[in-house]
Amino acid sequence: MKTYAVKASEIERRWWVVDATDQTLGRLATRVATLLEGKHKPIYSPHLDTGDHVVVINAARIRVTGNKLVDKSYFRHSNYPGGLKEETLAALLARKPELAIERAVKGMLPQSRIGRAMFRKLKVYPGADHPHQAQQPTAVEL
Repeated sequence: MKTYAVKASEIERRWWVVDATDQTLGRLATRVATLLEGKHKPIYSPHLDTGDHVVVINAARIRVTGNKLVDKSYFRHSNYPGGLKEETLAALLARKPELAIERAVKGMLPQSRIGRAMFRKLKVYPGADHPHQAQQPTAVEL
């Protein structure tokens, strides 16, 4: 008996649409990361990008538990002296809600070249409409 190894030409990519309405941020991000990595497929291989495309809609309507809206902070630095910027989750959701989901999912993907390729297949939109109807995405039940 031989072990089956998938080839890059044999990978079939599907499109999924996930509705983030009233979904908890972390649980939504783990499900999306699983779809992007391809771990839901029997042909999953860690050295190949076997994942699918994921479209997340209604990102502005996600839910977080506890005091995370006030306590959770995101940091960035401009590489200039005194250039450290801090922003709470509440401020980030008010300014750009799709960024919160993107950061949560990106942290759950591999920190490598393959992980960056997986992250490029993620599309997040704050409202219910998206421009990917031509790909005929399948709705995911969470």
